[in-house]
Amino acid sequence: MKKKLEKIAREDGRFNPQAVKFVYEGLGYTAKKITAEPDHIKGQTLCEGLRRSALEKWGRLAMLVLNIWGVKTTRDFGEIVYLMIKHKWMSAQPTDSIDDFNNIYDFKTVFKDQFKF
Repeated sequence: MKKKLEKIAREDGRFNPQAVKFVYEGLGYTAKKITAEPDHIKGQTLCEGLRRSALEKWGRLAMLVLNIWGVKTTRDFGEIVYLMIKHKWMSAQPTDSIDDFNNIYDFKTVFKDQFKF
């Protein structure tokens, strides 16, 4: 039986359990709204889905919410994804890498500087 996401996050200690839940739910959001290939979502595409989802949910507060949860870069999204992969909540292809999440975008740029009402 799989551990609950909250328990996984608490044991790991790097990210708020809400951040882990957000990334997990963001996978579904991305599959529905962003990608034409929902069977496999690449790290860069998931980061884009998470960006859009965060802006829809929190608007100008998106960066603040994510930062409070311990998420400050797209690499942090990758760390959460690979934590969930380790615990069988997500899966990866052999060609996938945590490095796929490196520097996809800068949080200040996409959540503050480019924010439009």
